[in-house]
Amino acid sequence: MIARSTKFYLVNGLTMYRLGAAPFLVALVVFGQFNLFKWLLLLSFLTDAIDGYLARKYKITSIFGARLDSIADDCTILAAIIGMVVLHGLFFLYEIIPVGILFAFYIAENILAFRRYKRPTSFHTYLAKAAAVAQGIFLLAFFFLPYPVYWLFFVMVSLTAFDLLEEIILILMLPDYRTNVKGLYWVLRRKKKGQGQPG
Repeated sequence: MIARSTKFYLVNGLTMYRLGAAPFLVALVVFGQFNLFKWLLLLSFLTDAIDGYLARKYKITSIFGARLDSIADDCTILAAIIGMVVLHGLFFLYEIIPVGILFAFYIAENILAFRRYKRPTSFHTYLAKAAAVAQGIFLLAFFFLPYPVYWLFFVMVSLTAFDLLEEIILILMLPDYRTNVKGLYWVLRRKKKGQGQPG
């Protein structure tokens, strides 16, 4: 039987690996080591899936773990984007409008979060998880296949845009910082139940 403290360190250790790997991934891009870069990027995405699975299996959740996971995810995605720009810069020029919209949503979401909570969000909604899966699949396909898969790109953009919009709405609705929020539907349902209870 694995002790709870061991499980906690295992889950957060995987997240810390992902966080530490991000600057190394950027260094590989700078030195043109794209073959090693894509395999280590795959490993980072796998650790994201594994630590999420272990956290759910062992019921290990904490504000620290949720925040660390969000930061590690953002750093991994940033490293992948840097790789995309260096390897296939014209792709960004062709798709500047959807990329610009996502960037604007991301900046707006973070500005609102810092104004309201003094920190970035870690809602980890179902929509955010779906968007993360779409991002991982598209990014890995981008580096492992000879050309970008455009339908994957537009699925990823759509899910990410809806996720960021949902998070913006959640920030406006939730006065206190929360982690592991299922989504807007569940927040509205809980709010409706609370209003329906007798005073």
